[in-house]
Amino acid sequence: MIFFPAIDLKDGQCVRLYQGDMERVTVFAEDPAGQARGFAETGAEWLHVVDLNGAVSGRPVNEDAVNAILDTVEIPVQLGGGIRDRKSVDLWLGRGIKRVILGTAAVRQPDLVKQACGGHPGRVVVGIDARDGKVAVEGWTKTFEITALDLARRFEDCGVAAIIYTDISRDGAMQGPNIEATVELAGAVNVPVIASGGVSSLADLEALKKAGEGTLEGVISGRALYDGRINVTEAVKLLAETC
Repeated sequence: MIFFPAIDLKDGQCVRLYQGDMERVTVFAEDPAGQARGFAETGAEWLHVVDLNGAVSGRPVNEDAVNAILDTVEIPVQLGGGIRDRKSVDLWLGRGIKRVILGTAAVRQPDLVKQACGGHPGRVVVGIDARDGKVAVEGWTKTFEITALDLARRFEDCGVAAIIYTDISRDGAMQGPNIEATVELAGAVNVPVIASGGVSSLADLEALKKAGEGTLEGVISGRALYDGRINVTEAVKLLAETC
């Protein structure tokens, strides 16, 4: 199982939001590339990067910060936020991003997901962010009636590399992940699922690992790393060990 340290970008800085609220932001680092280097040097094998401004505006915004990260680390990076057309998909994958994350596009433009999967096998991830079980898009500013499970099932047979499932109510709240909903989703689809939102301790990682063994590809964590509650080296080792 993979541990994904998260770097959320807002106005060129590394930040964390509380439950996706762009007004409830904490800045943790002004040098995203330096932060990425730190994660890589302490054992991270992947990075999870989100352009928060891009998620709201619908187009890539923090391009300079992302490019600086790519120039600094050699480990693979998956990127989401504002990627809503084939041009952006092709551009980022061509620049060295290992996998792009399509969230809003998965709801509004499902054909884009399928086309991107066909053009870039194994390099497209669907991001499903849910509030009270319903899918939220555009930087979590709009909620649809479709459920996370129904959306996930739409992409089971088109070559999606993974699904990132985020419970918005847990994100940045340090209250633990929604293990039940995450494992339920992972068990109901044939696509690997990555857990996100609320992971605040090694105990949370241990619980997700035990509950999701064989169905979860990995776990994303952000604030807990910046607060010092989770050590990257220990987290990578814990998830890499077999149960």
